Amino acid sequence: MIQNTLLTTGSLQMQPQITAKPAATPSDSMRQFGSYLEEAIQSVASQEKNAHMMSNKLLTGEVSVDQTMISAQQALLSVQLTTQVRNKVVEAYQEIMRTQM
Repeated sequence: MIQNTLLTTGSLQMQPQITAKPAATPSDSMRQFGSYLEEAIQSVASQEKNAHMMSNKLLTGEVSVDQTMISAQQALLSVQLTTQVRNKVVEAYQEIMRTQM
């Protein structure tokens, strides 16, 4: 016979209620993904602007070569990462389009 041990021991404790979040609609998910991509691209653009600004400051002697090179490499890595992500998305799209139903 199956017994409920919580009720028989007399140690019934109130459990915190877990409220479920309403399921996100596909359009909400697309907006969230779109805003995420927009923020990421803006971040890459700001790193590129920072690299250009640092190179201009290097010419005027305001910053060292080390700081300029670090800024330039950060911008380069961001652009390379963005390019690779774009390539993977295009490959995935092409693979989906090749799928026969």
